[in-house]
Amino acid sequence: MQEGREITIYDIAKHLNISATTVSRGLKDNPAISKATRRKIAEAASVLGYRSNLFASNLRSKKTRTIGVIIPRINSPFMASVLTGMEDIASKKGYTLIINHSDEKAEKEKINVQAIFDKRVDGLLISPAYDTEDFGHLAPFFRKKIPIVFFDRSWQHKESMSVEIDNIQASYDLTKHLLDQGFRKIMIVCGNLRRNVYADRLTGYKQALREARIPFDEDKVIITALTEKAGREVADLILAMKEKDRPDAVFAANDTTAVFCLLALKEAGLRIPQDIGIAGFNDDPISQVVSPKLTTIHYPGYQIGETAAVQLISHLEGHSDMRTTPKIILRSDLVIRNSTVKKKSL
Repeated sequence: MQEGREITIYDIAKHLNISATTVSRGLKDNPAISKATRRKIAEAASVLGYRSNLFASNLRSKKTRTIGVIIPRINSPFMASVLTGMEDIASKKGYTLIINHSDEKAEKEKINVQAIFDKRVDGLLISPAYDTEDFGHLAPFFRKKIPIVFFDRSWQHKESMSVEIDNIQASYDLTKHLLDQGFRKIMIVCGNLRRNVYADRLTGYKQALREARIPFDEDKVIITALTEKAGREVADLILAMKEKDRPDAVFAANDTTAVFCLLALKEAGLRIPQDIGIAGFNDDPISQVVSPKLTTIHYPGYQIGETAAVQLISHLEGHSDMRTTPKIILRSDLVIRNSTVKKKSL
């Protein structure tokens, strides 16, 4: 046998003195071939170094059994749990994920979308970048009828669907908790309001204030990139204010920003929550290791990833049409911890 040559089913057939058809069926675990023969075929394939030619098979079926995934950031516990949910479903169903991250940059997202499209994926799971405004880069997918499922952050299109939580209700619940604890000057730290998740969280915040008859103050809305640096910058902004003008609580739209704001304020001598309450969003592991532990919203990352993958694969396999269900809303929960509790201990 020529060194370096790719092993084929004909080589296995010759090695075992059986037909190539039998080898092909045995490799596919066809029950028409006896278990003993299938075992011999598998052993021979391993010894000879046979590799299944998925590319040729995919050309015939016009399916690659691959799914593209684009996440906005890779260093996120929430996104890690989302990917775990997707991977668990994909592997069970015989699909492979091609994962890219945009690093929260629209231009990088466009490059990634094109690269994934060129790989002839069967479908796309995407959470848009922080600053993506124009979704024209998804047009090739829609033209080719390649299904797209948005997760966490969504964008409405008749040929796609989204999997998310009710961010308005979650934000309302958290803001109402702060109000019930006696906080009245609540600062909200949001991301880009062009992203539905942050616009919705601001809406829920406003609803709770309106219900409590507290006037909305635009100056208490801070738009940031929601990073560690942003958390420290929000703390610096608060510390630079006259004491009478400072907020008595901070509600940050993710835990990272909330925690680093909390740490900076503590370092400056403020007591949490006696002087200022701090709350976050996502229920990342960091929320439970900081002192005091952080009040937050439990956001089911694994279930979001799992549900998005199930919906996409079900659509690909003809079991459902995701376009008939444009949005799936998963449950989230308010998790009250000591960073906001003034009226009673947990």
